[in-house]
Amino acid sequence: MDLSTPATASPSTALQQVEQLLAVARSGVMELGQLMAQAQTLQQAGMPEAAALLYQNWVAGTPGSPYRHVACFNWGTVLGALHKHAEAEAAYRLALSLAPHFAQARLNLGHQLEHLGKVAEALAEWKTVAEDEQADGVGADRLGLRLHALNNSARLLETNKRYAESQALMRQSLELKPEQPDVMQHYVHIRQKQCDWPVYQPVGEVTHNQLLCSTSLLAMLSASDDPALQLMAAQRFVHEKVVKTSERLYAQAKTPRSGKIRIGYLSGDLCMHAVGLLTAELYELHDRERFELWAFDWSRDDGTPLRARILKAMDHHVRLHGVDDRRAAQLIAEAGIDVLVDLQGLTNGARPNILAYRPAPIQVGYLGLPATSALPGVDWIIADRFVMPPEYLPYCTEKPIYLPNSYQVSDRQREVGATPTRAQYHLPEDAFVFCSFNNNHKFGEDVFASWMRVLAQVDNSVLWLLADNEWSRANMLKLAAEHGVAAERLIFAPRVAPPDYLARFQLADLFLDTFPYNAGTTASDCLWMGTPILTRAGRSYISRMAGSLLSAVGLPDLITYSLEEYEQRAVQIGRKPARAASYKRYLREQGRSSALFDMPTVVRDLEREFETLALAQRRREQAQQGS
Repeated sequence: MDLSTPATASPSTALQQVEQLLAVARSGVMELGQLMAQAQTLQQAGMPEAAALLYQNWVAGTPGSPYRHVACFNWGTVLGALHKHAEAEAAYRLALSLAPHFAQARLNLGHQLEHLGKVAEALAEWKTVAEDEQADGVGADRLGLRLHALNNSARLLETNKRYAESQALMRQSLELKPEQPDVMQHYVHIRQKQCDWPVYQPVGEVTHNQLLCSTSLLAMLSASDDPALQLMAAQRFVHEKVVKTSERLYAQAKTPRSGKIRIGYLSGDLCMHAVGLLTAELYELHDRERFELWAFDWSRDDGTPLRARILKAMDHHVRLHGVDDRRAAQLIAEAGIDVLVDLQGLTNGARPNILAYRPAPIQVGYLGLPATSALPGVDWIIADRFVMPPEYLPYCTEKPIYLPNSYQVSDRQREVGATPTRAQYHLPEDAFVFCSFNNNHKFGEDVFASWMRVLAQVDNSVLWLLADNEWSRANMLKLAAEHGVAAERLIFAPRVAPPDYLARFQLADLFLDTFPYNAGTTASDCLWMGTPILTRAGRSYISRMAGSLLSAVGLPDLITYSLEEYEQRAVQIGRKPARAASYKRYLREQGRSSALFDMPTVVRDLEREFETLALAQRRREQAQQGS
């Protein structure tokens, strides 16, 4: 029998037809082709549960069919799409009991095991596919199956911070098939995270140029200060990943915008994240007489006081988790948002397609991505004249909204832990302590080598660092030894809670900034706690962030413009601890009252710019309505 017109049939008729189908499936007379066609019809009619039941009944009713493994595979696929991962696991295992070399079933079983948190079992299934010479598929198909297994294993290992194993599988994959830009992208960044220098290490037939052209924007911000390369990386992402549309959803509003100006903040990081930590007070300080705040977010509900504080500061909160991009854009457009502030750009977890649908007439990039995003839906970027000088503008698709002082907001209410002692962190009491608490992927071999030369020239000094993982630590110690720096002069700080992380800045004498990826939130934290930063400013927004903060806090003499100048200044300060002490005294006495931390003024400056843009847009809309 056939299931006819399920989408238009009445519920009772549709239910009756499904029951008839299930009975035929149980009878053992339904052919596999008919089963698959009927299951597809059910799915297209929005009845995936019924499709799963159909497969279940067919498998139970045809114990002697040579095609049961195929039906089990399809059954597992439907169950997986329904997020019934344990049931899907059982279906795939049944398929494999019938056909042990059925590689597609084993690959999908690995995905279900991953969803169930069974990491070791998922990796074991994928390893079997990669090594099974009898796996279904020949020629290119066999290679595709093997690459699928290797690449998913590498991805899962990277997610679980098993970087060396992940990198080894990436290399194996690229040796089998060099033309894999996505694998190259992860290969470059995983080497950065491990301080495995040089980062651009060719593998197999993959060339340096191919690795460079496949570098993600995030990795490029650490790899190069060339704004043209950063723009290229952003444009490649947009070309490959962002929806092409001419829709302008904001224009569908039937009446012109009026009343309070509506500001929407779009982000997946309104939680315990650098963006959340920086922006909490921004939302609280907005003038509620003139502005209405909306949060559109898909952040993790981490249960932290910070997330509760951020959401409390909003007038409206629209949860976008599980909402598709176009529908999310429609929700923003329906809210009548005047200015949509994207706090994420192209960083991890971003949803740039929302912006592509133009849900707001004014869309602005801010904080999350200190670089051009090249997103066609983002016309503006918050900046200052230090981070975006005139010579940088040709490499940005956005126009700058200049704030008078620094571009960066911060939080004056951040909780600070008890002041620790140097002994607590195994720091020498009488040494000059250089520190750098930036993530390891933010610096390369040239920066680390300069730190080693500084240590060699400053007697009785140590470098206090973060080690994101065991491989970065080992590689840093290896390079230190090559520069004649004893291992005990590198002291690695553990991860601690934010209040304790802030408190320990006070133990350092001078923070050495990274390049080209400067400290951002970390620089704000450091200066707030009264520790001076030595930075090197370059050509790009991201390599000028710390310089912007130092200018606003009143310490522009700590900005250098070349590696040589940076190194010389670090040695000069390290050899004269009194100079570092004077910087600390200045920050203690005047830092928090400087323009950098004058948050009410920063927020008023930001509001003035938003208001100017929003009112001009409203006038245009009113003129269009009247014409």
